[in-house]
Amino acid sequence: MQSKTVQSDDLFKCTMCGDCCKGYGGTFVTREDIEAIAGYIKADHESFILKYCEMSGGKPVLAQGKNGYCVFWDKICTIHPVKPHMCRQWPFIKSVLADTDNWYVMAGQCPGIRTDVPANLIRKCVELELSKSG
Repeated sequence: MQSKTVQSDDLFKCTMCGDCCKGYGGTFVTREDIEAIAGYIKADHESFILKYCEMSGGKPVLAQGKNGYCVFWDKICTIHPVKPHMCRQWPFIKSVLADTDNWYVMAGQCPGIRTDVPANLIRKCVELELSKSG
């Protein structure tokens, strides 16, 4: 890749394998995420948190099923239209800015992540994507 800039589609193409939905510390959900998902599955805020979340560091994370996957994974994401902010950002996440080696570690678990791109271009693309998502 000789270009000085890369687009997100140049670095990542989701294969819908679900590996990002498995374990790895949980998916934090914001108040907005909770409202959107609860509305989508027709649950009230409180029952959603009780039934579908666990607490981690005082914050709600989506629970995992016995199979280790997010409770909303069933060979596809069953809440895809309202998936949490953290899921929408994948793999353009802040930890890559802290250390671009994180990109290559994540690529070991995600077949959609390209690794044949120089770290400086990965960093620029992640910075751009994060600036778009607020």
